[in-house]
Amino acid sequence: MKKQIVIKFGQRVRKERIKQGLSQEELATRAGVHRTYIGMIERAEKNITLENIEKLCKALNLKLREIFSDI
Repeated sequence: MKKQIVIKFGQRVRKERIKQGLSQEELATRAGVHRTYIGMIERAEKNITLENIEKLCKALNLKLREIFSDI
């Protein structure tokens, strides 16, 4: 069973990515990660590291606390 925090985090990333009109590939390029990694995060298949959370926040122009605001 997947952990709720991983699911909610993935949903938050997807919500923000779509809100900004970015594809998974565009977000991955901005964050410096592989495009399939974004999908895995959004589907809660990966337990993302703090370092990669920071990369995603920078790519989405969010502060760390903002990415967790709906979780």
